[in-house]
Amino acid sequence: MTAKLWYWPSIPGRGEFVRLSLEAADIPYLDCARSGGADALMKDMGGHATPPFAPPYLLIDGLVIGQTATILAYLGEKCGLAPDTVKGRVFAQTLQLTIADAVAEAHNVHHPVAIDLYYEDQKAEAATAARGFREQRIPKFLGYFEDVLSGSGTGWLTDTRWRYPDLSLFQLVEGLRYAFPRRMKAIEPDHPKVTALAETVGELPELAGYLASERRIPFNQDGIFRHYPELDSE
Repeated sequence: MTAKLWYWPSIPGRGEFVRLSLEAADIPYLDCARSGGADALMKDMGGHATPPFAPPYLLIDGLVIGQTATILAYLGEKCGLAPDTVKGRVFAQTLQLTIADAVAEAHNVHHPVAIDLYYEDQKAEAATAARGFREQRIPKFLGYFEDVLSGSGTGWLTDTRWRYPDLSLFQLVEGLRYAFPRRMKAIEPDHPKVTALAETVGELPELAGYLASERRIPFNQDGIFRHYPELDSE
């Protein structure tokens, strides 16, 4: 069965974490809103007995699966994208939810007051939020994953090969590099294992075709990770 992924058609956002796993595992899927548009997404989202709160969501095996971490946990167990043991799968989900926390905080940097306000309406508050995120939160998140990688001894987060949290950490690092290039350039040397994992995932044969294709939506100023030079600093 071909899976159906629904997410906004013009931003990578949270949907990209799902795309990376679908692509790396060679799971057939349709990126439905890329052809049908946002109107088709909104229409479909309200047409299910167990509706998702928001995209991304995945239609697969007769299920409607919302929330990025839940989608990836399902694909992880079903398609070999997670460790084989219960302990390993639980830890993989823990890592994915931690990545989700980091993604949410990155978004809140440029929308610290309200999501329905433009960035220009909350620039002063965003400057304050950005300072704390740059100086405290990015090092805390990257430091956590550096410690996990140091403890694993394999170069991967949960196993002796890549699993879905490794792909997601790659996407988080790429997003932070886009949004905060100066800060990331300054602190990545302090997190060599995280940097090495991101580079390794970026060179995986399983992802080479996708990452070089037009299916990979570039980061842009409408997404979760946005680059405002005034919010970035070493």
